[in-house]
Parts: sequence; C-alpha cells; structure tokens
Amino acid sequence: MGYIKFDKTQLINLEYSLNKELVRSNRSGSFSCATILGCNTRKYHGLLIAPQPHLDGEKHVLLSMVDETVIQREAAFHLGVNKYPDSFHPKGHKYVRDFSADVIPVVTYRVGGVVLTKETMFVTEKEMVLIRYTLVEAQSPTRLRLQPFLAFRNIHRLSKRNIDLNTKYETVPNGIKVKMYKGYSDLFLQLSKKQGEYVHAPDWYNDLEYIREKERGYEHHEDLYVPGFFETPIKKDESIIFAASTSQVHPGSLTRLFNGEVIKRRKRDSFRSSLMNAAEQFFVHNKGSVSINQGYPWHDYSGRFTFISLPGLSLAAGQKDICRKVIDDMLSRLSGPLFPEFYKFQKPVFDSADTSLWFFRTLQLCYPKTAKSKLWAEFGPAMRQILDGYVSGHVKGVKMDENGLLFIDPSTPDLSWMNSVSDQHHHTPRYGYLVEVNALWYNAISYAMDLAKSAKDKEFTDKWKEVSKKIRKSYKQVFWFEEGGYLADFVLSDKMDVSIRPNQIIAAAMSYSPLSDIECKQVLDVAVKRLLTPRGIRSLSPDDPRYKGRYMGDAHARDAALHQGSVWVWLLGLFADAWFKVYGADGVDFIQKYYNGFEATLTEAGIGTVSEIYDGDPPHHPAGAISYAASVAELLRIGRMTSTLKNN
Repeated sequence: MGYIKFDKTQLINLEYSLNKELVRSNRSGSFSCATILGCNTRKYHGLLIAPQPHLDGEKHVLLSMVDETVIQREAAFHLGVNKYPDSFHPKGHKYVRDFSADVIPVVTYRVGGVVLTKETMFVTEKEMVLIRYTLVEAQSPTRLRLQPFLAFRNIHRLSKRNIDLNTKYETVPNGIKVKMYKGYSDLFLQLSKKQGEYVHAPDWYNDLEYIREKERGYEHHEDLYVPGFFETPIKKDESIIFAASTSQVHPGSLTRLFNGEVIKRRKRDSFRSSLMNAAEQFFVHNKGSVSINQGYPWHDYSGRFTFISLPGLSLAAGQKDICRKVIDDMLSRLSGPLFPEFYKFQKPVFDSADTSLWFFRTLQLCYPKTAKSKLWAEFGPAMRQILDGYVSGHVKGVKMDENGLLFIDPSTPDLSWMNSVSDQHHHTPRYGYLVEVNALWYNAISYAMDLAKSAKDKEFTDKWKEVSKKIRKSYKQVFWFEEGGYLADFVLSDKMDVSIRPNQIIAAAMSYSPLSDIECKQVLDVAVKRLLTPRGIRSLSPDDPRYKGRYMGDAHARDAALHQGSVWVWLLGLFADAWFKVYGADGVDFIQKYYNGFEATLTEAGIGTVSEIYDGDPPHHPAGAISYAASVAELLRIGRMTSTLKNN
C-alpha cells in the first residue's frame, strides 16, 4: 500500500467512504469526478464531463458511471454501488478490499476466488476516460459485463426520463457510438478486446439518489439512460480497457495510450507532491491560451481567484512561461480598467472592486527577479489603463475620494470577495471604504510607481505620487480602531464596522502596505487570537453574534455562513506573508506547523487535494468545493516561503 490508501474496513463503511471523492481534469477543462467507490453522490459526479460548445459552452455530464458485473458459473456478482430512495443497489462495496491513488486510482475487488483490479485514467490531451480491468486471480472461466450509465446534461441540472431520447447507435471497432440528444458530441464506447460483445438493451434507470444534493437542499433524484451492455471473457492476468471518448480510438492503441498516460503522471508519495499534482489540474489550455479553473467540481473561471491562485499554482506547472500565458489570457479579457470577474451565459460580468488590483500583486509574486524597467515596458500600459480607469469613475459603484481612498457606493455592497448573495439578500454587505480594497489600491499604485521610476517615466510618477501620499496618510486615520488595536473592516462616513475579519490581514500582507511594522504586528496578534485555525483563517471572529461555525443546510443557510465564520485556506498565505514581514526567519516554525497540519486533509474530502473552505468550529470539517485552486496554490506558496527562509 502506498501514500494515499484506504483499507477494506474503511471502504465498506459507506458513511466513511462516500465522503471521499476523486477529481481529475485534462488540459481542455474536461474532468472526471466520483467517490472512491464509484457511487455518485452529487449531480457533479461523472466519469466523463466535457464542455459542449455547440450547446451552451458549459460542462455537461456525458458518461455518469459504469456498473461492473463479474460472472462465473452463471452466477453474477455486481460490483457497482448506487443509491436509490431508502436503499443501495447493488451493494458492490462488500467486495472491495482496498483502494490506492498514488499515481492513478486503483480499486481491488475480491469475489470468492476472483480478484479483480480496476484502474481509472482520465486522458491528458483528449476528452477520454479509460478504465483498465485486470483479472489477478480466478479459479474458473470468468466473464466481465459493463453497463454504461449516460446522462447528457448540464452539470448543474439533472436528467429525467423523456421521449426526446435517441436510442439509436452505430457500431464502431469494438464498440458503439451514441448521442442521446441533438447538439451534443458523439460518445464512443469501446473495448480494447475484440472478442467483446455489445448487447443493445435500451432502458432508463430511475430515481438514482444523490445524497449530497439532498443535504444541500437541491433536487436530488436522477434518471439515467443505459443503452445496453458490453460482455467479454477475461482470463487470469489479462487486462481489458474500456474507453469512453468524444472521438473514436483505435482499440489496438488503448494499452499503449493507457501506459503512456501512467508515465506522464506525477506520483503522489508526499504532501508536497500531492499538492503539485492537484495544482496541475486547474490549468485549462485552449488554442494556445491558458486560464485557471477556480475549483472542482462546480466552479469555473474567476478573475479574482485567477490572480490570487496563479503565483502558487505556477510552482507546479512545469512550464517557465505559464505565468505569462495566464496573464496574457487575462489581459486579452481586460475591458477598460476591469477584468471579468465571471461569465454568465457566456458574457463577461465585471462586478468587482478589487479583481484588477490583484493583478498588480500577481505580477509582484510571479516576477520578483525580473528587471523593473522591463516589467514596466511590458505591463505598464495595462497598469495605466487600470489606475486611470478607477480615478475616472469607470468602475461601477466605485470612486476615488479626495483623500485618495476608493469609496464603494452603498447600492453596490457585493463588489468585494465577500459577495455572497441568495434570494437577493446580501449576507455580508460591505460598502464605503473597504480595508482590503484600499490596501490593494495603495499597493497597486506604489508598485506601478516603483516600476515607472526604474524606467524613468517621470510623467507617471509625478501624476501618482501625491495620490500615494494621500492614501498612506488617510488610511490609518480612516481604518485604525484604536480601542481594539486593529483595522476596521469598512467605514461609511463616521461609522466604523469593527467586525474582526481577515481583510485586515490582506492589508498587512501587501508588499507596499500602508501600515507600519508595529501596526502589522498588532493586526496579526488579533488574527492569531480570533481568526487563526488549523485549517486557515476564519472569515469572522467567533465572538461576533453573527458568527456561524458550521457550513451546512440549504443554499441560503450555506451562503449565510460562507463569510460569517467559515475558514478559508487561501487567506493563510496572506497571513504567512504578513507574519514573515514581522518575524522573518524566526517565524518559520510557527507557519510550518500550520502548513504541515494540512497533510491530514488529503484523505478527508477531495483525495490528494484541498477543499475550498472548512467549518469555523472544531474539528473544522471540509466544505465547499472538494478541490480549490486558491487553497492548493497558497499552501504551495507557503511551502516555498518556509523552505526559502530555512535555507537562507
């Protein structure tokens, strides 16, 4: 057994094993996601989930799952595990003996005298999933039957039995080609073995139940279409590969393709290698450009979290120019002073006060050793465009006041990263002067001035130096809460919101911070006492009456908890930045303790990766997306910082 593993006792306990999920993406944004037993518990689970450009451009579940049956002496042993209302059927988990995922997921089954392994591979360059079955032991002739369950629906919806279904199929070498509905990609289902037989027996399997969706307050019953089944003899020590793909493959190439993909995989044999492996999954390559997926299984593009994640993710990318490719992709999206925060119906939405300001910090972290004059030559035009746009009022709901600070209109209270809204209710409304937005604003101006100065761009530095001075002078006057010894979260007129939140940590972490070292230390002291946990930084102090220590319930309840106590991993990276500014190498052991503590999370929810958030209350259960780019990225960056400080 290897680094990431589960034994029989753990696997047959469904309360335990159905909480363990796997995700694997390819370079074009397609992915595969399921529990380690293959029992789907979310609408976001599926073996082949791929974008459908001819429909809505969003991701769709094509192949939901495959149920396996081992047949000996006319007796059938079903290895699948599916949840229906009030029961599981079949109950193949009783045959599972172990699971490991050091390179790729491997499940071992024992059925009487039969030992069968199942290895699942999501192909890097194709919309294709491969499953290799190997008969390790058998005392009598054995057959393997495979039933593919198809969905052909958007990942955010559920499939229902309907009369529009196309039950026709075409034969292809060692398999079939199907398409449930017009507009979709063809789905090719093929075996590596020529002697396999396909039996067409179209049918619906109704009311599969997704327990995680039920817990989340969503519709949770789905009908899946099974076109028929494949059946093939399998001999001892023989391997048979089942392929599902949007393009036809030559069956004779499947073994070579599978083995070639195994060689490409980064082995997960340590905490760091697991983080590196997970980081690679977030990069999306499309026609030469590279973007970042915010998280799996339901997130997509986010401008803000692209910039926050890129410096850490780039440590694992294996490409020296990956930062530039992502930044170039983002610059191609720049409209006026704004990067899109997200896309809705394939159209950009720019509702954010800070996304463009994170761009400056990303450049700082990605290019610390590049000549400043060179950076100004390459990125100065975009920096000018952004800064000038903020001043000229081209950012919706945002204006620069006479004191140099950015002011957010109360009519737009969801322009920061704490922008949770449900049923038109703003759970964490923040407006006026925001503590982190203005810290990012000061950092952006100061960094741009530093680059411009090195390039002898006097016109730019003269234009902005007075603004910079105003911000530094007014920042403490506006935000410092003397009685508490920390920064207010936001200020409107003379009203201070003195909630203890992590946004002040962002202010302390900036390379160009409006705070003194003493003030940074005071902010950190408060954060350690009220916000720091073994899983990251709380979004609100537990002493606050609005604090919610558990992220659970329906969508409204979860949205209410998202920024009112839930723990965010990515903020730990900003905390570490501020900590090292104050304590230098003497602070390594303190940060290292929290970094090392995350190793236990690799088998908690998303296997080999790190969740989006954790409960604010101990024992800090994982929640949100099972694999989150910013969480993985900032842990990688913390690892790099601690290693560098130790060795210097």
